[in-house]
Amino acid sequence: MNVETGTIEPGEARCPADSAQDIIARDKVAAPGWVRSESYAFLGDEDVDSRRYTDPDYAREEFRRLWTRTWQFACREEHIPNIGDYYVYDIGPYSFIVTRVEENEIRAYFNACLHRGTKLRPSGTEGSTSDFQCPFHGWTWNLDGTSKSITCPWDFPHVDPDKLTLPEARVELLGGFVWINMDPAAPSLADYLGEEALAHIKAWKLEDRYTHLHVQKSFPANWKLTVEAFQEAYHVIITHPQVAPSNADANTQYDIYGEHVNRFISPLGVCSPHLAGQYSEQDILDQFTVGDGTMLSSDRPTVGDNTARQAMADMFRGVFEQTTNSDLSAVSDSEILDCFSYTIFPNTYLFPGISLPMVYRFRPDPKDYRRCIFEVMFMRPVPRDGPRPEPAEVQILSDEQSFSDAEGMDPGFGHILDQDTDNLHAQQEGLEASAKSGITLGNYQEIRIRHFERAVDKYMAMEPFRPNAADTRR
Repeated sequence: MNVETGTIEPGEARCPADSAQDIIARDKVAAPGWVRSESYAFLGDEDVDSRRYTDPDYAREEFRRLWTRTWQFACREEHIPNIGDYYVYDIGPYSFIVTRVEENEIRAYFNACLHRGTKLRPSGTEGSTSDFQCPFHGWTWNLDGTSKSITCPWDFPHVDPDKLTLPEARVELLGGFVWINMDPAAPSLADYLGEEALAHIKAWKLEDRYTHLHVQKSFPANWKLTVEAFQEAYHVIITHPQVAPSNADANTQYDIYGEHVNRFISPLGVCSPHLAGQYSEQDILDQFTVGDGTMLSSDRPTVGDNTARQAMADMFRGVFEQTTNSDLSAVSDSEILDCFSYTIFPNTYLFPGISLPMVYRFRPDPKDYRRCIFEVMFMRPVPRDGPRPEPAEVQILSDEQSFSDAEGMDPGFGHILDQDTDNLHAQQEGLEASAKSGITLGNYQEIRIRHFERAVDKYMAMEPFRPNAADTRR
């Protein structure tokens, strides 16, 4: 605040209710440092040009400038646990065979034969192999990417097999995820994330979780619109009114870290400030735990001497310990209950909490800038006893299906995802019909969107980069 004038500086305004940190500070089991930290900065208030969502030429340039230079989550290590296991990751026109070549070494080969370009493995596949053979003419590569054989080598005296190694993207491992980057000059993953965000991710120990449910669906909206639909809780009171009695939407905390990571902390078990005074503590608890369309269905619990938030944290701790066969006694109430949403630019969301342990991944449709491929993966702690469970196979839904149609999906949460994504078609069409040239963002509640689009601007200002332009014979 400007002391001389008494006016609030841009970006300083907050909901006049308890902050997320005020709510978390009252919890019985205290939150760790990464929860209690704050990292907001005002990034301006000018409109963001909407052409980035509506121009097919802009989308084509993204594939040349942005997707070729950024770190992307390609698969989990659990997808390729053994030597010879592989997983095909596609991003726009690019495709990679991510494979374990040694116990502690993973590589990502460009998924194209060096003869006439045929894909070595079909999109969306995974499996195990000792080599990669082209299905067209049989040229074959060893697991380490070196040339194994050329059909009719007498006809290719101009090709040196020693120089016929499969081109690779860079690979780094973090939190049980396999990350790839096509640009050999890009910063390391650690530098890309920044010291503070990297420390948060390491603290979560996501390598000790496995993929319990994996659902994929496409939407008629640009990939950036789809990413941004999940970057704020500002929409909750209108889009998800059924959860507002137990979701402190306007209390949500927003943070940015460096150029590529941002987050929000949305407290649960507390009524929305929009509905202040309309619900008792028992009403809040009932809304979240009893009845149709809730996140959890059980016998009617009571608040007793607790707040609804504390009663929920205690109850959820017991439920999650039982379902995951794990000890959560040292885990804070906030981690048990609240929604933590981290975006790692450009297309990965990590939700490290216990109540919503998820990963989102967003990929543009290379054939239509108005469409996006959205995946949600639910993560569970690896059981203390017994073997590590196999990762769930992806369930692909049609445009007409609800997320609730996915086997294993909580109906209440599936409905929430449907509400989120139902807005996207109308937003895409509205932007294309609008006489206004940009979108207007709130200084605080929509800071993640502005931060995200600043990163888009950074990469779109770079020169186009073609990662596989080198002649492999030389």
